[in-house]
Amino acid sequence: MFMSLKEQLLADLKEAMKQKDTILKDTIQMVRAGILQIEKDKKIELDDDGVIEVVAKELKKKVGILKSYLPAQLTIEEVKVIVTGAVAEVNASSMRDMGKVMSLVSPKVKGRADGKTVSDIVKQVLSGK
Repeated sequence: MFMSLKEQLLADLKEAMKQKDTILKDTIQMVRAGILQIEKDKKIELDDDGVIEVVAKELKKKVGILKSYLPAQLTIEEVKVIVTGAVAEVNASSMRDMGKVMSLVSPKVKGRADGKTVSDIVKQVLSGK
């Protein structure tokens, strides 16, 4: 049986309440409130596409709010400068030195660059690309 997104949200809300998962419960309630507000304002019933739009809008809002608490993110070039400096500092010459480089770079970029991005740049620098 196919369940609409609104029905899925309601079922997930009930399950979150049973599991005492307040983060999930609060998040679903926020999305449901956004859906109800649009339905009341426009006097329509949202289909799955409309619900998806509400979810995407709420996600952007919350991510924007959370990002305001993070330090400014480093650019790829800024990370490359930090990595290159670390490679020189530990005299890294091959991929075997990646751990040394990462342990020096990680504290300098913590919260300001994605770990995978940093790792990829370290690999590029160590492989000479």
